[in-house]
Amino acid sequence: MTMNTSRRTLLRSAFVGTAGTALGLTGFGGLNPIAAAAEAPKRARTVAEVIRMTPVEIARESEVVQTAYKVLLKSASQLKDAKVRETVTAILKNPDVTLDLSREADLVKTLKAAGYLGAKGDTVFPPIEKSGRSPQPTWSAPGSGYGSHHAYPGGLVVHVALNVLSAEKLLQSYADNNRCYLSVDDAVGGELLHDLHKPWVFAWQKDNSCRKEETLAMTGEHHVLSLAESMHRGLPATFCTAQACAHEHPGSQKGLELMVGWIKCAAIIAGVDPVEKGYLAKDGKTLPEPFRSEGFVVHLADHDWVLSVPACQWTVEALKRLMREKYGVDAEKRPADFNALRNYVLANLTAMRLHAIRSSEGEEAFAADVARVLKA
Repeated sequence: MTMNTSRRTLLRSAFVGTAGTALGLTGFGGLNPIAAAAEAPKRARTVAEVIRMTPVEIARESEVVQTAYKVLLKSASQLKDAKVRETVTAILKNPDVTLDLSREADLVKTLKAAGYLGAKGDTVFPPIEKSGRSPQPTWSAPGSGYGSHHAYPGGLVVHVALNVLSAEKLLQSYADNNRCYLSVDDAVGGELLHDLHKPWVFAWQKDNSCRKEETLAMTGEHHVLSLAESMHRGLPATFCTAQACAHEHPGSQKGLELMVGWIKCAAIIAGVDPVEKGYLAKDGKTLPEPFRSEGFVVHLADHDWVLSVPACQWTVEALKRLMREKYGVDAEKRPADFNALRNYVLANLTAMRLHAIRSSEGEEAFAADVARVLKA
């Protein structure tokens, strides 16, 4: 273990020496606060203790998750426009639904007729209380579906924090290299809210996994519902258009057509006219031209999934073996218990970190890092 730890320290020191200053990294060992929280000493819980914890309790206890959440709040506090800043911050602090849930029956008919809802679809909204209360805080939601990226309690804020920091660096790079000065509110704000309804869509289930996402307008429903929420709360058209670019951009005809569909679908759900509000051009067939650059920043910054999806999948498979061999929990025989252990380990260490350790230092180092938070 000493050899692995020393090697990791050496690698980290080399990185900080060559790139840390340029990236402005601060904190433990030159790392940013989120990485520092994962690197810091941990309290190891027993298997029995972890199994008794809920996903929300796991996320609340995780220093990594809570640090990532603070990063988001800090970025939101630096948005320029007071109304945008207040709205984004309010949503991060309380992701309740303000959309009119009572319109669902009519929306089903309208969206089916428009081709946005499959023929067999009979609902638009995921299950939720009539009050619109979110099933969980922003900081306890997974980053995506349970087989995808950052799939653990708090994975959402870890995912969005990385994206937001990426967006901020992209804005600086465009300014430095191209004298291209873009709207921080639209690019960073759009990134902050691009997954705002994942706490709703990916509600935690009794077996400690999360709800399976449905499709809406040819993409994951969280994307359209999040966009509809931003529209309904009156965020500016340029903000909403940038947010809509998270899953695609208008640089190709196919991408443009998908985006127009998402905007139209979201506008129907929000109960607004997309042309009147300025989300679409006067003909209703395209975005207002010339296409703004902020949406491309949102799109590029959201590409964390390219690595984080397989990294999470590979790490979960490795955890299945480790839990069976070292901790006596078989994922096939005790899925809910395994899910709880998986949630706890990943929320405290992150799948990306564990994959990096396992791929560069091997299985022994991977197991040693898991042992920092879980007792055999």
